[in-house]
Amino acid sequence: MIEERSLISKFYNGFNVILIIAITLLCILPVWYTLVVSLSDRAAVAAGNVFLFPKGFTFSSYETIISDSQFLRSFLISVQRVIYGTIITFIVVLLMAYPLSKTSKEFKHRNIIMWLLIFCMLFNGGIVPWFMTMKSLGLINSIWGLVLGGGLPVFNVILVMNFFRNLPKEMEESALIDGAGPWRILFGIFLPLSTPVIATILVFTIVGHWNEFFQALMIMTKNENYPLQSYIRQVTVTLDPSKVDAETAKRLTSLSNQTLNAAKIFISMLPLLVIYPFFQKYFVKGITLGSVKG
Repeated sequence: MIEERSLISKFYNGFNVILIIAITLLCILPVWYTLVVSLSDRAAVAAGNVFLFPKGFTFSSYETIISDSQFLRSFLISVQRVIYGTIITFIVVLLMAYPLSKTSKEFKHRNIIMWLLIFCMLFNGGIVPWFMTMKSLGLINSIWGLVLGGGLPVFNVILVMNFFRNLPKEMEESALIDGAGPWRILFGIFLPLSTPVIATILVFTIVGHWNEFFQALMIMTKNENYPLQSYIRQVTVTLDPSKVDAETAKRLTSLSNQTLNAAKIFISMLPLLVIYPFFQKYFVKGITLGSVKG
């Protein structure tokens, strides 16, 4: 293969490099700026002197947030929600996507169920019917209300279904000839070949459960049952004046709403920043292969 060395080709390659660098900076700089603000003194932030590096370096914002006993509890509730929700969503999506990947001849009611899923994805009954359903099922003030409230993401079902439909049909036919049943085919053949799309729906599910805050505001009547995002949304620093010592007073003088909010935001996004690189190599492939067929 002969590489083209024309002026237009060089200009095009250079433009692509500059564009990619610019997009990368646009993604990284907001996260970095949030961290820098959270580590800066409130006076420097209020004066607009903070940009790329902290001014008046301090951990006061993080100390204030973590010192709240509710913070750790909310963090653990979010972790619990992500674990339960990911497991349940994975099982439900897998068991629904496999039969829907068949043709209408193989699965008689396939088209009817697909139309119902698409309808539910595009339209919903609204907040009030959802709340009434949660209440009638006894899921108020329960972690299961957060887990089951959105336990079947239709978009994920469509991704996995289309991925299964792209797998060679001959493998399933050979397994049927050898006497394998549907469960054996699903867990012995389809599942091991579906690493990209599985990683993709795991990322979607984890991010969805971790970042979601509104459901908890609707079904949790006690603050101690809030997950992390709901807690961060309304957390306030409340201190008993009679118990404020010199060290606490010194820490509060370096705080402002802007630095405190930046610390909240950074803490909430940190777990996702840590786990995403482990799934990233499967992410694009899973979405691409899962969206070929309708």
